[in-house]
Amino acid sequence: MTDSVPYPWSTWAKLFTLALIWGSSFWLIKMGLLTFTPVEVAAVRLAAAAAFLAPFAIVRMHRLKRHQWFVVASVGLTGSLLPAFLFALAQTRIDSGVTGALNALTPLFTLIIGAIIFRQWVTGRTVFGLLIGLGGTLMLVLLNASGQLTINSYALFIVAATFCYGMNLNLIKTYLPDQTPLTITGVSLLMVLPIAVLYLIGPGEVASKLTDTTAWGSFTAVVVLGVVGTALALILFNHLVQIATTVFASSVTYLIPIVAMTLGVLSGETIGAYQFAGMGFILLGVWLANRKPIPARG
Repeated sequence: MTDSVPYPWSTWAKLFTLALIWGSSFWLIKMGLLTFTPVEVAAVRLAAAAAFLAPFAIVRMHRLKRHQWFVVASVGLTGSLLPAFLFALAQTRIDSGVTGALNALTPLFTLIIGAIIFRQWVTGRTVFGLLIGLGGTLMLVLLNASGQLTINSYALFIVAATFCYGMNLNLIKTYLPDQTPLTITGVSLLMVLPIAVLYLIGPGEVASKLTDTTAWGSFTAVVVLGVVGTALALILFNHLVQIATTVFASSVTYLIPIVAMTLGVLSGETIGAYQFAGMGFILLGVWLANRKPIPARG
């Protein structure tokens, strides 16, 4: 799909649905961390997602070409494994709403990696929109509800995770255009499943913690996070990458803070005028980055 063709309403609907799912993910991580360690949350999340898609992945493995196996393994690493651990670790010190805001760095890394490594062409309007969205993100990250400057070193874990997402997007768009979203998602998760399982049956203490009935609420939240927030959402996301552009698909991370911060407020986190302004700039950036030029009348 080129920049000269407007996106249909169904494509935008898929984008907003994905934002609702992933925006809720940070709240689910928060619930999981009430009982489990960050590594346990990530391992259960990945195991649940991979197990859910395993039947579909196994019957589709033969569809991959020999040279695509390494790419799919890289997608599993950068799109699922590393971000799952990095986000869980970051949320031990950062509110879920702010984590969702930091996640909006993904389009910037997508743009930079695509231009430098994958030689992709971008318009000045797209860059301008991304910068405005990034400015709104920085307002959410650096200013608290009272407008005071706040800096948290745990934000670096989220920066690393969004870099991984940017690489993941470009790998899918460049090397896997002939594969279905279900094949890409299912097989990539299946390839990282052994790592999650080895941890859960080894140093992980998830089973022993489940002897406490109050832990089942956290466990359910993480399983939902894996099945819906990882497995099903990644299928939808990979589908968006294929039918639109990497920048359009990654723009979902500009909408995620709206959902994440709303849920954060409902769970007791505080939001102020500066943060509302930041969300406004984020939405403006999304619109500018994906706005199509109006054809000239001749």
